[in-house]
Amino acid sequence: MSIGLLWLGFTLLGALHTQARSSTPRLLRAPPLSRIPLQPNFQADQFQGKWYAVGVAGNAIKKEEQDQFKMYTSNYELKEDGSYNVTSILLRDERCDYWIRTFVPSSRPGQFTLGNIRSFPGIRSYTVRVVNTDYNQFAIVYFKKVQRKQGYFKITLYGRTKELTPEVRENFITFAKSLGLTDDHIIFPVPIGETARQLPGQRGSLLVVIIREHTRA
Repeated sequence: MSIGLLWLGFTLLGALHTQARSSTPRLLRAPPLSRIPLQPNFQADQFQGKWYAVGVAGNAIKKEEQDQFKMYTSNYELKEDGSYNVTSILLRDERCDYWIRTFVPSSRPGQFTLGNIRSFPGIRSYTVRVVNTDYNQFAIVYFKKVQRKQGYFKITLYGRTKELTPEVRENFITFAKSLGLTDDHIIFPVPIGETARQLPGQRGSLLVVIIREHTRA
C-alpha cells in the first residue's frame, strides 16, 4: 500500500505522501509534546461524531499540492473502554476510500495512541492530542508519528460543518506557525459533496474501498 495513502491520517491522510517524503530531504523536526497544548477537562463523549477536515498543516505538507487534497471526514465513535473507532472517508477519482483505525486513550484525557501499532511495519510511535475544541463547531488536533527513524507531525483543523469562521481559521494558522510551519505547509482542502454511503457489495456510481487500521487522521 502506498505511503501516499498513509499520510492524509497522516495525511489522512499521514497519510499523505510518498511524493512529499521523496521531495523533502529534510523535514522540520517535530516539536516535543510539552509544547503542544492539551484541551482542559476533555469530554470524550462530546468530541465523538463526524468532523470535516477543514484545514491541514504538517511538515510533509506542501502548499503547491493543495489542489490534490479534497476535504475528507473523520467519524469518532466512542467505545465503552474510552477508545475511539475512527473512520475517515476521502473521495478520490470517483472512489470512496475508507480508513478505519482505533485511538487508545492515554493517562491524560484528550491524548491517544494508535491501537495495534505493531501491525504497522516501520511505525515506532503514533500520538494524537486534542489541542483545542468547543465540541460543537471546531477542533484542533495534533498528530505525530515516527516511521523508520523519521518524525512526522500534522495539525488538523476539524469542523462540524465544511465552513468555519475566519477567526477559527486564523487561530489554526497561528498555532501551526508557532510550531515552525510556514504558509507553504498549510492547506485548506477543497470542499466536495457528500461521499457515497454504499457499503462494499452495494450498487452505486462510486467504488468503495475499505482500508482497516489505516494511519490517516
